[in-house]
Amino acid sequence: MNYDVSQILSRLLNSPSGIQHIWFADNQTAPSELAYQVDFPRLEVVLDGVLMDACDAGMPARLEQHDVLYIPAKCWNNPQWNSPVTTLSILFGKQQLGFSVLHWDGSTFKTLGKQNVARRGPRIGSFLLQALNELVMQPHEQQTARFIVSSILSHCTDLLGSQIQTASRSQALFEAVREYIDEKYAEQLTRESVAQAFYISPNYLSHLFQKTGAVGFNEYLNHTRLEHAKTLLKRYDLKVKEVAHACGFVDSNYFCRLFRKNTERSPSEYRRQYHSQLTEKSVN
Repeated sequence: MNYDVSQILSRLLNSPSGIQHIWFADNQTAPSELAYQVDFPRLEVVLDGVLMDACDAGMPARLEQHDVLYIPAKCWNNPQWNSPVTTLSILFGKQQLGFSVLHWDGSTFKTLGKQNVARRGPRIGSFLLQALNELVMQPHEQQTARFIVSSILSHCTDLLGSQIQTASRSQALFEAVREYIDEKYAEQLTRESVAQAFYISPNYLSHLFQKTGAVGFNEYLNHTRLEHAKTLLKRYDLKVKEVAHACGFVDSNYFCRLFRKNTERSPSEYRRQYHSQLTEKSVN
């Protein structure tokens, strides 16, 4: 079974049987020692198996496949892990939604999936949660509750889909910027000039490299230039200053410092060592 959160939500929404019974944690008493209590509302969805949950002072709720338990903010639930079960937990934080797929095999827990997604705004989706809060005192209104829960899950799917599209666009933009640097490394590139070429802000360009490339803009630019400098030092008998300028470094002294920092050798030492190794190979 695929435990991608987006696909799980899609299967729930498109299932012929659909969402089943909606349970509500209406606990007025203090939580027990083993209860789960947080400041934000949550949904617990049973994907497979049966889960008993002492979510109020009465008899434990019996949640079967595609049943949902709604726990309002600051309320608690107390699952009884008596038999194998797989659940999807959704936490509605102020800034983001948290998804967690958990499997209990009867003796150990295993996290099958975990994901976060940013909310589009503090009020987006809040009215649906508020509507669920209104139903806590009317748990028999199952048709209305199922409609609201389905709407919330659909909203979650939309958020996750937007995140995937944004990540895809960011990756494509990063690759385009990287190709641009690889082609124009010898020019006087700056963070500002490259950002302007792609109609984005310099800060967003830096963010793009840190998030998508896991490396800073200047670090990538210098790495690209140094790799080309190594090629020139190996193949051509150019002066160090000429190599520096050919690779986009205005200041040859800065080029030498940076080269030594990255290779532990000066450009001249790097060239001599390379030719020395070539001579040894030809002799042998």
